[in-house]
Amino acid sequence: MNVVIQWKYVSLKKQEIVLTSDWLPAEKALMIAEDFEKTGRVKELLFIDEQKTSWTKKELTKLLKELETEPHDIVAYFDGGFDKQTQKAGVGTVIYYKQNHQRYRLRANRMLDEIESNNEAEFAAFWFTVQKLEELGVHHLPVTFRGDSQVVLNQLSGEWPCFEDNFNAWLDRIEAKLAELGINAIFELISRKQNSEADKLATQALEKILITSTLELNEKG
Repeated sequence: MNVVIQWKYVSLKKQEIVLTSDWLPAEKALMIAEDFEKTGRVKELLFIDEQKTSWTKKELTKLLKELETEPHDIVAYFDGGFDKQTQKAGVGTVIYYKQNHQRYRLRANRMLDEIESNNEAEFAAFWFTVQKLEELGVHHLPVTFRGDSQVVLNQLSGEWPCFEDNFNAWLDRIEAKLAELGINAIFELISRKQNSEADKLATQALEKILITSTLELNEKG
């Protein structure tokens, strides 16, 4: 979770001045805020998150303690594949997250019918990823979504218009669920090579190799 510190303080000339920091990890922002307080010139300290919600120091400290037990610091990869011969799609997702000071990786895939193209398979993969996030209990947090589909990411971000009715149906469904969960989506286009984990899962789904697993990673912190 990243925040901006808004520090309202009184100068030596008794003038009230408001300073705003760059984006910082919330834990680091709280440490810096303690240094601010040592100056004896703090009139008000607020922390503003990526959803533009303001928190006091006490509120943010409490929130971070609550977040420790819930999934957070989430990066989700997605990919979809379509087999014209069988008219089936495979979707895959890899979700990295932190919980109780430990890093985890969730991998899952699924085979789907009634998909008409590779681009639609990519939309279905994004939707599958959002469903997995909901199952994890992710809510009211920023989530970074990474994929190699420029169509999906640019249309979800609003950079590209969407004229296809079936794509618009996927967009409406995804946007409604993200709003319901309070997820602040950050979209990042990556290369196919960087998306190899999700790509492999989508391919395995087409081969009827279905996977759902959660791995505890060694990286702590």
